[in-house]
Amino acid sequence: MVSSEPSFTQTGTQETLLRAIISDVKARSAPDAAVLLAEHPAATISSVLLELNPGLAQDILAELPGGLQDGVLHAIAPEVAQQWKRNQTYAQGSIGRLMEPAYAVFHPTMTVAQTVEKLRALIKVAFITYGYVTDEAGKLRGLITMRDLLFAPDDAQLETLMLRRVFTLKPETRLSDAMKSVLDRHYPAYPVCDANGVLIGLVRGQAMFEEQAIEITAQVGSLVGVEKEERLATPLTQSFKFRHPWLQLNLLTAFVAGAVVAIFQGTVDRLVILAVFLPVLAGQSGNTGCQALAVTLRGITLGELKQGKERELVIKEARLGLYNGALTGIVAGVGMLVVAILQDNPHALELGLVVWAALIGACVTSGVCGATIPILLKRFGFDPATASSIFLTTATDVVSMGMLLGLAALFIH
Repeated sequence: MVSSEPSFTQTGTQETLLRAIISDVKARSAPDAAVLLAEHPAATISSVLLELNPGLAQDILAELPGGLQDGVLHAIAPEVAQQWKRNQTYAQGSIGRLMEPAYAVFHPTMTVAQTVEKLRALIKVAFITYGYVTDEAGKLRGLITMRDLLFAPDDAQLETLMLRRVFTLKPETRLSDAMKSVLDRHYPAYPVCDANGVLIGLVRGQAMFEEQAIEITAQVGSLVGVEKEERLATPLTQSFKFRHPWLQLNLLTAFVAGAVVAIFQGTVDRLVILAVFLPVLAGQSGNTGCQALAVTLRGITLGELKQGKERELVIKEARLGLYNGALTGIVAGVGMLVVAILQDNPHALELGLVVWAALIGACVTSGVCGATIPILLKRFGFDPATASSIFLTTATDVVSMGMLLGLAALFIH
């Protein structure tokens, strides 16, 4: 007689397969992961999603076909299904997308003994960190720690033990704003309440930091036109679609820089030595702009750039560009002077002064551009990291080349 019970070998094989799927899903973007999971039954998909960061799980669930979504929601616990449906109503990048069900919810009149008895059953199905005390309307009234329950008398009521001033998050709050508010708290979990104070879920600190880490790593790619959805496992054709439009934009802006050189073609033909120093100025001013851009993006991300402080930041970066340009310009100017003398150029001194002045102007402009570009992108509703580098590179190239060739054409005849 063959047993219908799964053997240990079968169970181990299923667990290994599940772990392999989870690992593969984590390496993909949400759309790619949804395509991969769509080949598996709803029960397997639900098991995978429960092991993921809640934000990624929500994104993948939203990408699944409608019928398969319903199957997944029926395959998980009702509390989780209800929470996932609620999470889907909140915007991308909000705290509401990261919520988990709050299982350990108690009434203020419950005793310690009753609470502990209920917790014994709850810890078998969920990871419990805190207990949440709510009234009949579901409004959060306090928080109970496990230490409070451990040392309190069995007949003590929760309303006499609970912490009444509880830090909470709103589901509509952007993740970046929530991260700023929890920087000095570092709690394992945070209750999430709606506008009426009703407890609608909880967010774990680990999930928040993990999601923020993904956002930060995506910013690096955004600077050069790599989409957040692109991962190492993204198919070649999809990666091509993500990257190519940005390269076309970069090529278009490069033509602008090339046009500047074309305008002063006569000056270049007459003073060929200038061509040697064009990349020097472009590189130096580009680095100056990137420094300003990095500091500005960091300030925006961490909330350090307050409303009304933009002018102060721009002035500071302009002054830094002036000081750095003046000092590096001396070195570059001396370099031009030496090269011009070695080539017996009659305008050696004028060329050195032109390089010095051009580098000052280019560094000042680059610093201003590095600060203003992300601010303007944010003001117009765009991600301040997206394509900033492309626009900044164009600005620095145009200004540095235009300064050098323009000053040479003006003062050297």
